[in-house]
Amino acid sequence: MEIAFVVVFVLASFLGAEVIGRIPATLHTPLMSGSNAISGITLVGALIVAAGTDAPWAKWVALAAIVLATMNVVGGFLVTDRMLEMFKRKGE
Repeated sequence: MEIAFVVVFVLASFLGAEVIGRIPATLHTPLMSGSNAISGITLVGALIVAAGTDAPWAKWVALAAIVLATMNVVGGFLVTDRMLEMFKRKGE
């Protein structure tokens, strides 16, 4: 069963890299907003796993997911805020 999970992960990684690599630069900012939403869901899921497990390895994996998802959410909001500043008029 674990082999099937690894195969699905590898295939999804390659497919994701191909799809993201073919997106034009004008669509990167809207996709960043979607990525922030997905990272928020990942963050909530990692918190639930961390609270509901007794296995030490699962707690470490959940901690890593919490740290990485938090960095992605905060970074995404900073990039989005900086991008929105470019659209403000000089007097605002």
